Amino acid sequence: MTDAVGSIDMPDADDEAEKKKSRKGGKRGKKGPLGRLALFYRQIVAELRKVVWPTRSQLSTYTTVVIIFVVIMIGLVTVIDYGFQEAVKYVFG
Repeated sequence: MTDAVGSIDMPDADDEAEKKKSRKGGKRGKKGPLGRLALFYRQIVAELRKVVWPTRSQLSTYTTVVIIFVVIMIGLVTVIDYGFQEAVKYVFG
């Protein structure tokens, strides 16, 4: 008979040893606050190295698109606000 996926077996001695090792906290084991702060900044730098930074032309294109979108949204909100203003003047005199 075969075991079902996720069945409960008795753990081996090796598995217990691995679990005890993994509970020590890894890199943050017993460092002081300055050690943890240094680790934090190293992790920040490592993550920033993974970022794909845009080129100058991509950045100017993105900036132009955002500015045009904001101007269109300002115009739309202005028109809607003016419409509500006129509707309130009409209703309340």
